[in-house]
Amino acid sequence: MKTAARLIPLLLTLACGAGITQEAKLQLPPGPVAQSGKHVVFIAADYKNGGVMGAYRGFEEAAKKLGWRIQLKDGGGSKAVQATQLAFALGARPDGIVIGGFDPGDFSGEMAQAKKARIALVGWHAAKEPGPTGELFANISTRPLDVAQLAADFVIQDAKRKGRTVGVVIFNDRQFAVANAKTAAMKQSIEACRNYRGCKVLAVEDIAISDVATRIPPVVSRLVATHGASWTYSLAINDIYFDEINYPLIAAQRTDIVNVSAGDGSNKALGRIAAGLAQQAATVAEPLRLQGFQLADELNRAFAGSPPSGFEAKPILVTTESLKKVDQGGIEAKLGFEAAYSAIWGTQ
Repeated sequence: MKTAARLIPLLLTLACGAGITQEAKLQLPPGPVAQSGKHVVFIAADYKNGGVMGAYRGFEEAAKKLGWRIQLKDGGGSKAVQATQLAFALGARPDGIVIGGFDPGDFSGEMAQAKKARIALVGWHAAKEPGPTGELFANISTRPLDVAQLAADFVIQDAKRKGRTVGVVIFNDRQFAVANAKTAAMKQSIEACRNYRGCKVLAVEDIAISDVATRIPPVVSRLVATHGASWTYSLAINDIYFDEINYPLIAAQRTDIVNVSAGDGSNKALGRIAAGLAQQAATVAEPLRLQGFQLADELNRAFAGSPPSGFEAKPILVTTESLKKVDQGGIEAKLGFEAAYSAIWGTQ
């Protein structure tokens, strides 16, 4: 097995303060050269989830560099559909399967079959923490507590700056371990209310990502009727909740509510935050393309018999002000991970 002879420097933009960024030099560990000719099935939890599809686009780009054949399947936001797609993947006998945004623990039989068939398994947001798990060679994610802390701190600092009360509604999808971890941490941070007066979590609303379009309007009407002017901020585990919330809030004459997402930095969210016209003030973005490349790298390590990399990307707090400083290529344009991974793999 050949590996790169040196550590590969990588510049990452780390979040600090209220959307201000700083560069920190990290290093990717050496790894095996490209294990070409592999077949990988990528099963997305739901095509509606902008985070998992952003990671897939990075993975697709990396797979081309590695000379792999890939297939993308839609889990439809349903365990039944995800089970069907896993059965398809097992029947296709690929070299690897990517679990894109759902819990492999719900499919223990399929995971056991994959291991018996020596199919490499990696995940994106498939567990609540990054790194190896009982089912996966590696799970790719930022630390959910870091993401939650950035989002909750932004709310408290924004309220402090504006002299507002902090009455928060949190939108969660409890079928995901990552989402539950973020929600619990955000709730704890808001209730601790560091360096400010009393803050309150008014409600935690469980709405499946796949049901957001139909459920958000009536839920907003109910929340406005129940909490009135006490509701001043919303936090959510995914940007998709705020794709649908503006019109219901306008209809309820509540354009004062400020929305902040603890993931994932979808293109829609970045667009509305950049414009500064919507009620979403910030998102804590995952470096999705970088994570897509890491998914490919972890699989490449598994194929070569190497250990997981141990690398963890950092989340990026994105605000209207921080986006004014970003080049046309987007928030990941200057991270340099494409060249860093290409150097490890020996590809161009």
